[in-house]
Amino acid sequence: MIRITCQYIPFRNDVAFLQIKQTEVTEIPFYTTFFYIHVYSAIFVLLAGFTQFNSDLLKKKPIIHRNIGKLYVFIVLFLSAPSGLFIGIFANGGFYSKISFVTLSILWFYFTLKGFSAIKNKNIKLHKAFMMRSFALTFSAITLRFWKVFLVYLFQPSPMDVYQIIAWLGWVPNLLIIEYYLFNQSKK
Repeated sequence: MIRITCQYIPFRNDVAFLQIKQTEVTEIPFYTTFFYIHVYSAIFVLLAGFTQFNSDLLKKKPIIHRNIGKLYVFIVLFLSAPSGLFIGIFANGGFYSKISFVTLSILWFYFTLKGFSAIKNKNIKLHKAFMMRSFALTFSAITLRFWKVFLVYLFQPSPMDVYQIIAWLGWVPNLLIIEYYLFNQSKK
């Protein structure tokens, strides 16, 4: 993910994914700004999120957990999810891809906000469940790329078909896995 993000340094509108988004780059005001906000902020939330489920860190350094968590929440709520919503409206793959990315952004924002609200209300169990959901959606940045490589390698579908499929595969299985995990935990 860092390598992918570094392709856009310095700010260029003609590299990687933006090569196929030239209509949006040239015709949609602020598209490039929101795109860069999303891409650059996603790296921080991925890295922050990976640290948050470390039980040793939580037990031995709760202040670090809290501060990294606040950074994660701030970036998701004020940068990553809103910018994802904006660029999701212009997603490749047509209507169904757009619905997927817009839904992803809304759920990402909602789960993160609910997780933050839960910890403010001292509900650790609810906090953990919603933050796991939030990170499952954060992790879609990685799973989407995995599915893209997998599908192209095995089936060679057309590019727009790939977008329609990975738009959903990038996050729905992640969320289903977390829901299954939380369901099993609730039975213990």
